[in-house]
Amino acid sequence: MPFDQTNINLGRVFLVGAGPGDPDLLTVKALKTIQSCDVIFYDALVSEEIKELFPANVQAIYVGKRCSDHSVSQEELCELLIEEARQGRTVCRLKGGDPFVFGRGSEEALALSKAGIDWHVIPGITAAVGCTASAGIPLTHRGISHGCTFVTAHARTERGLEQHLDVDWSSLVKSNNTLVFYMGLGKARLIQEQLIAAGMPATTEFAIVEKGCTPDQKIYSDQLDKLFKTVSTHEISAPALIVVGKVISVAKELTLLKNLNTFQQHLHLV
Repeated sequence: MPFDQTNINLGRVFLVGAGPGDPDLLTVKALKTIQSCDVIFYDALVSEEIKELFPANVQAIYVGKRCSDHSVSQEELCELLIEEARQGRTVCRLKGGDPFVFGRGSEEALALSKAGIDWHVIPGITAAVGCTASAGIPLTHRGISHGCTFVTAHARTERGLEQHLDVDWSSLVKSNNTLVFYMGLGKARLIQEQLIAAGMPATTEFAIVEKGCTPDQKIYSDQLDKLFKTVSTHEISAPALIVVGKVISVAKELTLLKNLNTFQQHLHLV
């Protein structure tokens, strides 16, 4: 990684993935970094259970972003990371999921590189992998889905104005991949309309995993033409993933068989 050898007093910045929320899904390396750093900058998606692992003597600074509510701008955050490292401190930049999957970790790494700061990435389980697994939804299944595509439904903003969501909907539909939309609740109507307009059957199944990998996890499923109605009716809140594709039928079969096995085991015990 880039490192300014002219100043041996510079600190280091670790871009750390906190995973989808369950503290047991933290990597060993992530936990060691959290417990040995001098300062932690953490996101909104870092769970309360993970925050309880922060050492009491370590400064923890909230820099989360929720829709249009940003505690600090991305530019200000990069400057804070650089400033702390220049003071010789070991910095933990803790992000929900994985730093390089819709986590802006690469933007921070670029800023640190240009400032001559040593940086390292500690991967985390991204939400699309952790939350779907927790919900019993396979991202791929032989003969049904040979790939998966992660899509951010969050449009970049400029001067407070949201720009058009730049997605090639036709390519998504033609891929036949399982589609996983991050930050898609506010764009549920758009996702529904654009996928159907691009040729995806309205009967294609979707699932929404709300607060995945936590005790409050909930799963909602229906046909694609009911996506917006489902979000509105159940007042689903972030964090949540929208999963679209044929694998939802596999997930339902798995759930049915698992419940049946549990019931049969209960009968044997009785």
